[in-house]
Order: sequence, then C-alpha cells, then structure tokens
Amino acid sequence: QVQLVESGGGLVQPGGSLRLSCAASVSRSSIFIMAWFRQAPGKQRESVASLTYSGSTDYADSVKGRFTISRDIAKNTMYLQMNSLKPEDTAVYYCNLRSRVPSGWEQSWGQGTQVTVSS
Repeated sequence: QVQLVESGGGLVQPGGSLRLSCAASVSRSSIFIMAWFRQAPGKQRESVASLTYSGSTDYADSVKGRFTISRDIAKNTMYLQMNSLKPEDTAVYYCNLRSRVPSGWEQSWGQGTQVTVSS
C-alpha cells in the first residue's frame, strides 16, 4: 500500500494563498488518479480536484479558477495550489491516490491537513 504524507495546511486570511503537498512513498502504477478531497465540520467529504495519469483535470465548481492540481513525477508528489481563498474553503484537506494494479484498483489516503481561512 502506498503511504501518503501531506503538508502545507495552516491559517490564512481571505484572499490569501496556500499550497498543499502530498508525497507518495512509492509509485505503484503508471495508471492512476490523484485527487484532493476536503471535509468541513458537519459536512460530508467532497471532491475538490482530480488529475489522471493522462493529464486530465477536473475541479469542483466551487474552486474552479482558484485551485490548481499538479504533480511532480520525479518527486512522487502532488500539489494543490489554492488562491483567492474564502472562509468557506475552511476544511480538512485529504489527498487520495487510486492506482491500477493487477488485482484491480488500490486506494490510499493522506492523514489530512487543516486549512483555515479567517481574518
């Protein structure tokens, strides 16, 4: 199983920026889907952004134009650049990796990192 370690969360003022990182312990497959999810207090976990092995990206409507998902192949790391942050972006952010392996799909989650947007 791939281990994912997140970093980069914190407290930021509205309109500010943060970059989250998620380092994978190993690359298990050339076929994968990377994603960021978030969960605010009292709400269900929701998908924020995803990036496939082919380079396709998808974003939640609430973050389009403000967030960017990317990856560094050499570092086995994915990122979430968050700009123009709003108080409603406050949540615990989780990275997720689904890898295609011979037995099917293998999924891993990061430990979560808190993002708080407040003045």
